[in-house]
Amino acid sequence: MSLDTFSIIKHPVTTEKNVKIMQNENKLVFIVDRRATKQDIKKDAETLFKVKVIKVTTLILPSGEKKAFVKLAAETPAIDVATQLGLL
Repeated sequence: MSLDTFSIIKHPVTTEKNVKIMQNENKLVFIVDRRATKQDIKKDAETLFKVKVIKVTTLILPSGEKKAFVKLAAETPAIDVATQLGLL
């Protein structure tokens, strides 16, 4: 089963903790489709935000949602991407 590119990443997560992660670790945090693989999430993030993704880490929350931590390449600060998205 193939997921549509625009249905993988549902929405960004913007909490104080996640803003610190953006600044210190150059990562963006998203809620994603539970069926999406790390490769799906990487490809989708690179397509949507035009960035180079180094690594994707995921976890399933107690609520049943899937959270993805997307580490960006050093040449693309996560804060800049978050600002373009209007998160900050």
